[in-house]
Amino acid sequence: MTNNPFSLHNKTIFITGASSGIGRATAVECSKMGATVVVTGRNKERLYDTYSQLEGDGHLQFRTDLTNPDEMQQLLEFLPELDGFVVNAGIVKLSPVKSIKPDDLDRIFQLNSKIPIMMTRNLLKMKKLKRPSSIVYTSSTAGNYNFSPANGMYSSSKAALNGFMKSAAVDLASKGIRCNSVNPAMIETPMMKLRYISEKQLEENLKNYPLGRYGTPEEVAYAIIYLLSDASAWVTGTSILIDGGLTLN
Repeated sequence: MTNNPFSLHNKTIFITGASSGIGRATAVECSKMGATVVVTGRNKERLYDTYSQLEGDGHLQFRTDLTNPDEMQQLLEFLPELDGFVVNAGIVKLSPVKSIKPDDLDRIFQLNSKIPIMMTRNLLKMKKLKRPSSIVYTSSTAGNYNFSPANGMYSSSKAALNGFMKSAAVDLASKGIRCNSVNPAMIETPMMKLRYISEKQLEENLKNYPLGRYGTPEEVAYAIIYLLSDASAWVTGTSILIDGGLTLN
């Protein structure tokens, strides 16, 4: 049998935000690469839809509201030992600077920054991450590379996540735990339809992409699989751009 360094055979991967979009695609593609997948999300029906698409046996699903500390703790206690942790849950809301509301800012930072940080901390304290293992944070080009009007709350929350990732990579290197992030530009997911952008604006925005199209969730999932696999065993503290050439402009 030919060795495949990108294989996830015999690896257990935990994915948050798995009920749709990039999270769902990552779960499905990880299962195709031989992983045992543990998925969580807030919507029971959509999470089951993801679970039903997983290939192979032994996968687990947990409907969890990560903003509820008790639900999060219960989820973490049930988890098996992990070879990989994919932090994908997140939200976006557009607002000009002068219209930013404290409640919106708190919620975006809670879901996009604080919860990923605290889940990482708790998994370490509970000894749920194997040595070696890999953590992949789903960030965004909006965090460090490309900025747009009214996107300050989301952008700053993803910048915070990238900053934490790099610090965690330094902290955890001696334990054999690698930390990286993927930074996609516009991906055709349900979240894209929540950006309050008209079809005409999307068509105009598409002109900024040299490859002439938006990305797919699966294309982000493939980069995540690389970071989870042994093919990236010497990669940590890295932010991978997946942007169709957007940041070349």
